Amino acid sequence: MSTLIWCLLIAGLLPIAAKAPVVYFQNRDNGYDNHHPRAQQQRLTGAGARAVAGHYNAYEAFPLFAAAVVLVIATGHTGTFNQWLAVGFVVFRVLYHILYLGDWDKLRSLVWLFALLCPVIMIAQTAIQAS
Repeated sequence: MSTLIWCLLIAGLLPIAAKAPVVYFQNRDNGYDNHHPRAQQQRLTGAGARAVAGHYNAYEAFPLFAAAVVLVIATGHTGTFNQWLAVGFVVFRVLYHILYLGDWDKLRSLVWLFALLCPVIMIAQTAIQAS
């Protein structure tokens, strides 16, 4: 079960970690505008704009994964397969962000799908086992 909890913590921190490249690109854009950082982020182009989009997507991906982990723990379905799915989610999400920054769009979308499937399978498997 600790693997699930560690993955939940790491996944919760991924959106914050995904902010680092955004800050880098903001600093390259005449310095970080701490008065209006979101307005500055919207002006970024290329890799900077992709960094912002990846950062936002990290927040979007987290709730479903968090719900899946909480469900799995609450129902006691914390087996090896669900733990591997949790680890897979974290790995896919890190890879997703790297691919986003590198502008590998088709591979990024495939990795996004794999990351999405991890919590979906966790929830579906738990629902099947609970019935």
